[in-house]
Amino acid sequence: MSLDWLREVDGGCILDIYVQPSASRTEIVGIEPWRERLKISVIARPHGGEANREVLQALAGWTGASVSGMSIVSGHSSRRKSVKIEDIGPSRINNLLEGR
Repeated sequence: MSLDWLREVDGGCILDIYVQPSASRTEIVGIEPWRERLKISVIARPHGGEANREVLQALAGWTGASVSGMSIVSGHSSRRKSVKIEDIGPSRINNLLEGR
């Protein structure tokens, strides 16, 4: 599978994600090959940025990075987003996925 959803950038990486809002629980679901994105389910509704905040908190808990070191670089009002995580490389993300 191609790793186009995960790219290294100066000082970190960018992940392409797909968000499922209004889910029964918040979790990192895994890679959806047909979307070629990391799927994240969140309890929050997509209203007033609540789901975006919960996505960043879920990623922070999963990666060990701080929320302040993350930013949504595209897709603020879409289910398809790109998130930049500072100080974490693609190898760390791949290790986390393999350890699921």
